[in-house]
Amino acid sequence: MKTLNRREALVFGAATGGLLLMTSSGAFANADDAMKAMEKFTGGKSVMEGGKMVTLEMPEIAENGNTVPLSISVESPMTADSYVKRVIIISEGNPRPEVATFNFSPLSGVAEASTRMRLAKTQNVIAIAELSDGSLHMAKRQVKVTIGGCGG
Repeated sequence: MKTLNRREALVFGAATGGLLLMTSSGAFANADDAMKAMEKFTGGKSVMEGGKMVTLEMPEIAENGNTVPLSISVESPMTADSYVKRVIIISEGNPRPEVATFNFSPLSGVAEASTRMRLAKTQNVIAIAELSDGSLHMAKRQVKVTIGGCGG
């Protein structure tokens, strides 16, 4: 078994790192991946954008993409006849666009959730809420990331 000297180890490391960069350059999702995730969640139904039904709170600028706070709330009486069933969070530029899904019921009382997420780069984050009547409502927020959280 041959022992590598310092120069050979550096060359090997540089070659391996370059190969890793070349193979992972397509590892981030794009708008098409996000659209596919949205279609999967919505079943192809139309989504109402805007309005005050869905509120997505995130910082406009994230100094560190490793831990970006996110809060979602959906206006709803949360009764047996009218409630929020689920909310999905989608990111357009992370390796997997589906970040989280929150499930609710009338027993939840309110349709609110908060968490933290990683953002690989500046991108849009989308929240889609499905209500018990089958309607879908969306909020979108662009977050500028100054230091990447997923390797960016």
